[in-house]
Amino acid sequence: MATSTATAPGKAILFGEHAVVYGRAAIAVPVAKVKATAAVTDAPPGSGCTIAAPDIGARVHLSTQQEDPLALAVRLAIEEVGIEEEPDWQIKVRSDIPIAGGMGSGAAVSAALVKAVFSHCKLPAHGPPEDATVNRIVYAVERLHHATPSGIDNTVVVYRQPVRFVRGQPPQRFDIARPFLLIIADTGIASSTAAVVSDVRRAWEQDTKRYEAIFDDIGEIAETARRAIESGNVDALGPLMQENHRLLCKLDVSSGELDRLIAIAEEAGAAGAKLSGAGRGGNLIAVAASKSVETVREALLAGGAAGIVVTQIGA
Repeated sequence: MATSTATAPGKAILFGEHAVVYGRAAIAVPVAKVKATAAVTDAPPGSGCTIAAPDIGARVHLSTQQEDPLALAVRLAIEEVGIEEEPDWQIKVRSDIPIAGGMGSGAAVSAALVKAVFSHCKLPAHGPPEDATVNRIVYAVERLHHATPSGIDNTVVVYRQPVRFVRGQPPQRFDIARPFLLIIADTGIASSTAAVVSDVRRAWEQDTKRYEAIFDDIGEIAETARRAIESGNVDALGPLMQENHRLLCKLDVSSGELDRLIAIAEEAGAAGAKLSGAGRGGNLIAVAASKSVETVREALLAGGAAGIVVTQIGA
């Protein structure tokens, strides 16, 4: 039986989380060291379409669970292709991206599913028009996951390139003049993006002027960081991360464990570190010179980090 497979990477927000929901810029990068994989295989006639996700112990039947995120991704993809009846497929999805960790696991799984369906139906899944279609579908699934997503997860995961993202505008891909090393540490604490974003929304409604000023500052840091990356001034990133994290603490989206691990990373030689994603758990990111990376990694693991990914950003 024919099988079609597709993958999608994880992602890390470098700067701008939360403020991006309110119209400010954010920059994010794909993390190819972790990925989601989906495989579509033809099944016997009349068996229908099932989606298995053994990593989370899920098995979804397309005909009866259409609003499940896995089923929704497949259903929207087959509607895009023009398939009107439920296909006879067995679909398996695997992912080594931490769940609820701010690395775009949901978007990556959805993107892999949509691309695998397109591939199985002999449609291109890459290139400007096709990527835009995949992005639109994955964003629709992200709305089921996160209620009011910024759109940055699906954009980075689908296009597989560093992007400057402003909500409501086309993503702007940018070049990295000088590669740098990013250390991603998992706190081991699951975080609900929807819940944290909702809490920030309520606080913004109660004190709009204060929160708008914080969002302005975060957005300016993101723009400064993008210019630094494009010019090769990667030494500027550490202090910018420190300032960005200080502002995120003002939004009450950090946590004791994030702050503790960030302090450990910086004491071990990281140039700067911050939470990445929604916060209150999930992941932190740190930048460090190559000579310091192993020391920082070992310190974070000794300090209780549940997992570490070290990845080079840029060719």
